[in-house]
Parts: sequence; C-alpha cells; structure tokens
Amino acid sequence: MIEQHIILEGIDPVSFYGANNVHLTMLKKLYPKLRIVARDNVIKVIGDEEELERFRQVIDRLIAHCTRYNSIDEEAIIDAVNGKKSDKGNDSNVIVYNVNGKPIYPRSENQCKIVEEFGKNDMIFAVGPAGTGKTYTAIALAVKALKNKEVRKIILSRPAVEAGEKLGFLPGDMRDKIDPYLQPLYDALEDMIPNAKLKEFMDMNIIQIAPLAFMRGRTLNDAIVILDEAQNTTPQQIKMFLTRMGNNTKMVITGDLTQIDLPDKKGSGLTQALNILKGVKGIGFVTLGKKDIVRHKLVTRIVEAYESYEQEEKKRKEKEKEDNIKE
Repeated sequence: MIEQHIILEGIDPVSFYGANNVHLTMLKKLYPKLRIVARDNVIKVIGDEEELERFRQVIDRLIAHCTRYNSIDEEAIIDAVNGKKSDKGNDSNVIVYNVNGKPIYPRSENQCKIVEEFGKNDMIFAVGPAGTGKTYTAIALAVKALKNKEVRKIILSRPAVEAGEKLGFLPGDMRDKIDPYLQPLYDALEDMIPNAKLKEFMDMNIIQIAPLAFMRGRTLNDAIVILDEAQNTTPQQIKMFLTRMGNNTKMVITGDLTQIDLPDKKGSGLTQALNILKGVKGIGFVTLGKKDIVRHKLVTRIVEAYESYEQEEKKRKEKEKEDNIKE
C-alpha cells in the first residue's frame, strides 16, 4: 500500500469538493479500493500503486478543468475518469469563465480591440464612457494571465479622488476610507475568482488593490497592472505610475474623460498622457463609445442626454461670448 498527498494548487477546495463534499463522495464511490481523505487543499490517498496512479491522473484533469471553469460537476468527473477532454463548445473568444462557470468574452467591437491590443502591446490605454466594460475586460485579461501563469501577480490601482464626498467624513481608518473607491475592482474580481481563492490571493499579495499614492517608489515586475479612473490623475501622478513598469509587466490604463473629478479644474494626467504618448511603439490605444455600453439600455440614453446638454451649453456660452464682444 502506498500513501500519496495531492495538493490542489490555484483552485478553491470548496468548488472542487462540491457542496457537502458531493464531488468527493462521487470520487470515493468510483474508486472504492482507495482510501481517500481530504482536508483543506490536500487530498490524502492510500492504496495500490496502479490504482492510485489512475486516480492521480483523474485529479490532474479535474484540477485543470476547475482552474479554467472555476467549478466541476458530475459530467466533468465522468469525463475525467474516462479520459475525455471537457468541452463547453467553441470558447476561442472566451477570456475567462466566471465563478458560476459562465464565459466572459468581449461584448463589443472595441472590447475585442482591447483584447487584441493587450496581446500586441505591453501598455494600453482604454478610454470611453461609463458602462463600456473597460475595467471589467482589463481585469478579465489579468485573471487569465494569472491563471495561465504568465505573470505572478495582479496589481489594481485607482486615484482616491472624491466625486462629491470627502475622505475625511467617511468612517474608519485610512483603509476603511479608501476601500469604497476600490470597490468596483473588488466587484469584478469576485465575479471571476471564488471568494476563498480570492481571499488567499489577496492575503499572499498575489492580487493587490491599492490607491495610486501607494505606487510611488515601487518597481512592478512579472505583473499585470491596471490603473482605473485615470482621468482623475494629475500629470505628475500618471507619469509616476507609468514609470513603475518592470520586466515581464503589462499595464492597462482606463478612464473616462467626461468624468474628471479633479479639484480646481486641474489638468487631467490622462489627457496629457494620451497626447504625449501617441505614436510610441509598444503602446496601444482603444477609444470606446456609446455603442460599446453593455450596462442597462438606460445608461446609453443617459450618456446621450448629457452629451446633448453639454453641446447646448457650449453653444450657449459661445453665443454669450459673441454677444459680449459685439457690445
């Protein structure tokens, strides 16, 4: 009799074992000659060497399946036992699968361009209005790279600029004050990585979420680094961020130039960076528009209404200026 320990690396044991250990129970029934005991992310197996090797191959197939789809089911277990490759249809366009095993893929022409530019360049700027999936697509690409072991970590950052509220009036310590600004990043990650695994990644600093100010002085290697809401950076801040880039690192900078919340109408660092870096080799640019909005259909109408209002205001101010000159 041989004893072997199998470690479930990079996946959530709860998803692997199933609710009430239903998947583990099924495996025990399929391999009655083996004694199988699971604890946390370690499976201890005792039995005949040949039977144990067959079981190990099945577990390896299931680990690969769970890594890709975030879950396994009865069909996946049977396929693994029979040596059949799991097939969820044509997934050539899929970036990753969410925590429920559903595919996440580009939903608009310019989201496809983000994926394309990400593959060709080490740095990309994705600029467009709210609801166009800029950040979500970027985080999906980062999660895919982490799962494929192309990088060792994901770093997500945002400038902590108030949009009406003030940091000092929020309750709690500095971490509590900052977290509301980073919540959209947490939301996207929670959709793509099971909670237990996400907590582990964050505890081990494999996934880091931090305000932009925390980037100063760092060199970011072997990582996908995403700067969200970049329109709220100053020229000095975005230059500092872009120059943190290290070896085997890709950066994605997202922003919406119509939602600049900087005080005293300071110039946006994103606007300046787009002008300065245009044409630099290795940097890709994607501009998203109303047709790329993938939220509720009302979001498109709201964006259009604000655009119309801003155009009318611009015309009104120009007319007032002309009238004043005539007088």
